[in-house]
Amino acid sequence: MMKKPCPCHSGKPYTECCQPLHSGQAAPDAERLMRSRYSAYALKLPDYILQTWHTDTRPASLSMEDLNGITWLKLEVVSHQAVDDTHAEVVFVATYQSGKQKKSQLTEHSQFVRINDRWLYVGEHSKSFSE
Repeated sequence: MMKKPCPCHSGKPYTECCQPLHSGQAAPDAERLMRSRYSAYALKLPDYILQTWHTDTRPASLSMEDLNGITWLKLEVVSHQAVDDTHAEVVFVATYQSGKQKKSQLTEHSQFVRINDRWLYVGEHSKSFSE
């Protein structure tokens, strides 16, 4: 029986890739955290998204309703760079579709910080465009 592929497009099964992080395991680096957050958006896991977002920059709430209406189609990690032991950056391109609109791409340059051995998403510089 084929194992379900991970939504983050790592090529690994979900059970061996993002699911352990969604279940509470700490991400070993910022890229893995970013991939698990992408998968959480694709699987509509608002609690995980909030838990992995730095408290200084995260929204007050995030609901299933906030995540509905967008289908995440593809993730490509462009680069992952450790700035130092507690800061990292990840650049990625995510392809998505909102309703019946054309496919669009979000290019994001994400900032991450490690606090108490856990990576957290801090913020981004992003740009969207339609295909």
